[in-house]
Amino acid sequence: MTDAYRNEEYDRQILQEMGELGLLGATIKGYDCAGVSSVASGLITRAVERVDSGYRSGMSVQSSLAMGGIEEFGTEEQKEKFLPGMARGKILGCFGLTEPNHGSDPGSLESVAKPHPSKEGYYSLSGSKTWITNSPIADVMLVWAKLQETGKIRGFLVEREKCPPGTLETPKLSHKNGLRASITGMIQMDEVPVAREMMLPNVEGLRGPFSCLNSARYGIAWGTIGALEDCIARSRQYALERKQFKNNPIAKYQLVQKKLSDATTDAAYGILAAYQVGRLKDEGKAAPEMISMIKRQNCDRALVNARHLQEIFGGNAVSDEYHIGRHVANLFVTQTYEGQSDIHGKCDFIPR
Repeated sequence: MTDAYRNEEYDRQILQEMGELGLLGATIKGYDCAGVSSVASGLITRAVERVDSGYRSGMSVQSSLAMGGIEEFGTEEQKEKFLPGMARGKILGCFGLTEPNHGSDPGSLESVAKPHPSKEGYYSLSGSKTWITNSPIADVMLVWAKLQETGKIRGFLVEREKCPPGTLETPKLSHKNGLRASITGMIQMDEVPVAREMMLPNVEGLRGPFSCLNSARYGIAWGTIGALEDCIARSRQYALERKQFKNNPIAKYQLVQKKLSDATTDAAYGILAAYQVGRLKDEGKAAPEMISMIKRQNCDRALVNARHLQEIFGGNAVSDEYHIGRHVANLFVTQTYEGQSDIHGKCDFIPR
């Protein structure tokens, strides 16, 4: 883990191993997926993010965003073509919504799909996407673009192997301060030909990407608590072993105890909130505002507490061998992506 984070290395074999364990697209029924509950999938993301947020991010993009979008809005032919291979980690996917000029404002995206000038039954996609997890290694990309004829946002399944040379580039974004153990890139399209049957037929507008994002945000609400729990465990162990002031373990001192107590309390509340929303989600009773609320709250509290726990390590926190700094850097990113916390606060509390 330390080497992967230091060197910004991500091995696609990780997703294949997750597929062998049944972790990819876990809530999907059929298509070689596990078909488990939302709570069970949340427990999976919690366990994976306890290792590293980057590993959970790669899994979530594959499962909730790419596979989830195909399962919810795709044709039966699209599902049969992609989902079984994606469930096994043999086909890797990504989700192209965010653009260089449009992050929190996806409705203003500039990517466009227009009838292909020379290929009957095809669209031509042009535009750029950025901060796209898995894009440099993805085999299929769920890209959202505006139809030139209608101005409506539609989803397209772009297969890398079918893109002519020079039409598609997916450069890696390097030198990140967080999520260094996941792979992030761009999607650059210059008249990419996409067959009409590779457009998702059952959704238009922002309802499509937002529905996918809701599932991913739900997983993030669980995952960030997993990262916080690892911070708590490492901080507690360090405080018991580190001795100062007459050879006392620093865990003896109330300032240290309070940091651990606050973090443990917020982790407990966060898990209970995510569990309740998961039960409601499976019953079809979860409102999007609930998911925004737990995503925002759990990301915020995980980051605040991780920063406080980092102080227990003193100067040693600067060394990556203690891992606490890695979690803090990652948790800042989780607070920002798939809806920055201030944006979720606006969604949660402004009266309709």
